[in-house]
Amino acid sequence: MPGQLASSAGRLLNGTCGLVAAVLRWSLVAATAVMLAAIFLQVVMRYVFLRAPPWSEELAVLMFSWATLGGLALGVREGFHVALTLLVEALPALAADIWRRLIALVTAGLGAYLVWSGLRFLDVTSGSTSAAIEYPIEILNVMAPVSGALIALFGIEHAFGPRPEPMPAEPVP
Repeated sequence: MPGQLASSAGRLLNGTCGLVAAVLRWSLVAATAVMLAAIFLQVVMRYVFLRAPPWSEELAVLMFSWATLGGLALGVREGFHVALTLLVEALPALAADIWRRLIALVTAGLGAYLVWSGLRFLDVTSGSTSAAIEYPIEILNVMAPVSGALIALFGIEHAFGPRPEPMPAEPVP
C-alpha cells in the first residue's frame, strides 16, 4: 500500500509538471514571437519611417525577461542545460542516482530562494510603472518569483520522481 501511494503521488507530480511544462513551453513561444515582432516593428519604423514607437523596446524587454526566466525553468525540467557528468557517470548506479537527486534538491532550494528574493524585490518596487507603456512594474518583476516557483517544482519532481532517461549527447564534429 505505501508503495502504491508513492507511485500514485509520483505519477500525479509527473503529470502535473508535464502539464505545467507544456503551458510554459507555449508561453515561451508566444513571448519570443511577440518580442521578435516588436523588435522588427521598431527597426522598420526607425529606419524606414524615421520614427520608432516608444513602446516597442519596452515590450521586447518584457517578453525577453519572460523568455529568459521561463526558459531557465523549462531547462531545469527538460534537462537541456549544460551539465558535467564525468564524475557522476563514474559512480555506481545507486550513488549516481542519490547524487542526481541531491543536486535536484539543491536546485529546488535555489528556486525557492529565487521566489523569496523575487518577492522581496517585488515589494520594494511595487507601485512603480514602466516608462513608455506605463504598465505596473509588478508585471515585469513577478517573473522572478514565478520562475523560481517553477524551478522549485521541477527540482522536486526530479528529486522525488522516477529517474528519466538521459538525453543522448550529440556528437561533436
